Amino acid sequence: MTVTKFICTVFFLLRAAVSIAQNYTPVDQQSSVTFEISNLGFDVDGVVKGLQGQILFDEKNLSSSAFQVTVQSSTINTENAVRDKHLRGEDYFFVNKYPLMKLVSVKVAKSSTPGYFVLFASLTIKDKTQQVFIPFTVTPEAGAFRFKGEFKIKRRDFGIGGKNTISNELKVKLNVLAKKI
Repeated sequence: MTVTKFICTVFFLLRAAVSIAQNYTPVDQQSSVTFEISNLGFDVDGVVKGLQGQILFDEKNLSSSAFQVTVQSSTINTENAVRDKHLRGEDYFFVNKYPLMKLVSVKVAKSSTPGYFVLFASLTIKDKTQQVFIPFTVTPEAGAFRFKGEFKIKRRDFGIGGKNTISNELKVKLNVLAKKI
């Protein structure tokens, strides 16, 4: 192999490596997964912690992008210990049997709204999986990305709670810092 061919081969391999989606891991302490739901006409806010997983993201090649993340159901916190204990029980999240909520991407695409992307994903809570789409933004930070988005789900689709005073619709907000592995 000539020196010219060798240099061209190395250049091609380096260029190919750069075009592959970068591997990132969410940083739980610098991220937030929050939710809001109406109960008796009042909004109840809460957080879920224990964010873990893997994010592959390449803005120039979205087909190589993928998200696979989980949060720990037992960390549900609404700042009301009695309510939180009830939410962790069998009627709601049944955290002893279903310790994780999981989001796995199906596809990542550019949105028609400038500056936004859309994550099409499977969301699993308890033993139920539903398709969701999440419009989100991406902001580069030093060696990391900040992903922000929000979406709505229907809690009964996941077997959470009964037909009571709590709204069926729940809003989830994501603010996730993911650092390069």
